Amino acid sequence: MKFLVLGAGAQGSACAFELLQRPEVDRVVLADLDVNKPRPFLKHFLGGALELLTLDATDEVAVRSAVESVDGVASALPYYFNLDMSRLAIESKANFCDLGGNTEIVDQQRKMTVEAQERDVSVVPDCGLAPGMVNILAQGGIDALDETESVKIYVGGLPQVPEPPLNYQLVYSLEGVLDYYTTPVLVLEGGEVIDKEPLTGVETVTFEALGELEAFLTAGGISRMPYRYRGLIPSMSYKTLRYPGHCELMKSMKNLGLMDLDPVEIGGASVVPRDLLIKVLDTKLRKPSGEDVVVMRVVIDGAIGGVPRTVTYEMVDYYDRDQEITAMMRTTGYSLGATAYMQAAGLIPKGVHTPSECVPTEMYIQQLANRGIMIERSEN
Repeated sequence: MKFLVLGAGAQGSACAFELLQRPEVDRVVLADLDVNKPRPFLKHFLGGALELLTLDATDEVAVRSAVESVDGVASALPYYFNLDMSRLAIESKANFCDLGGNTEIVDQQRKMTVEAQERDVSVVPDCGLAPGMVNILAQGGIDALDETESVKIYVGGLPQVPEPPLNYQLVYSLEGVLDYYTTPVLVLEGGEVIDKEPLTGVETVTFEALGELEAFLTAGGISRMPYRYRGLIPSMSYKTLRYPGHCELMKSMKNLGLMDLDPVEIGGASVVPRDLLIKVLDTKLRKPSGEDVVVMRVVIDGAIGGVPRTVTYEMVDYYDRDQEITAMMRTTGYSLGATAYMQAAGLIPKGVHTPSECVPTEMYIQQLANRGIMIERSEN
């Protein structure tokens, strides 16, 4: 098998590393505008199965040339590249998966399902942690029940050693974090898809390894699942996990206008409040040597044979000190790599499908377990 991984940042590098562990994989091409400084955990593979390729994702001719010679493409590029990369992969008869994160683009990708089927390839957007892992697990719980009353998804990337006042460190772009804190949140309520305000619905969730955390509504993580189950499941929500007190601090910043996109005049200069906030917080919250932890819980309530049942999936994953790979890279990049492998192995149906529609839950859990990411399932 030969794969092309687009994007040599944190998640793309982790995806490449995941694929390089597989004996079936002969070659992984890691492509980006700048590939001169590969992550330390990849250097062992240079000169062997790993190939570095300088590639401009806006150069369609160059991308097409790179895609034509591989079995699968895994994209860790920003979401706005996903539609064009999907199209080029389909035209080149290569499977394609990406980290997604933008529901409108996913909807456009889904319109290409006939073309993908005709070329005998699969396209799977939204293949990271959330969306991605949590949707696959939620589907596993739904499939295990005769009827489903509610789906509750909780995910958080956290520092192992929190530091006041925000008790948070950056595990991906701050721009993305603030988008999730300010964009309307899709939920199912009464079986209907509705918008909720982010940073609301605060509740306490306890993990044995970390103690009490707070959970609150944020955008992005649930993707299209509320639309798929409109009228079929009464309640479905996605909440971000943080250490207690974080939500109220972020809500205060939002209410003060510090996350606004409309510029203000300061000393004759036009300044966008959010740009200023990102600049200030980035220096405080980015800790290159900080070790993180990712926590996840998916709770599916319903019934089997009329008897109430609850299926729960839970994961706590830590920074890999040996390889110096963050927990967020492991749970997001490895998820992308596992999906790309299953596509190339013929385990995913052809056409365009979101993860919950096409990725076998138990097989997916085993793929991640092979990388030390342990997802525990319980039913009661």
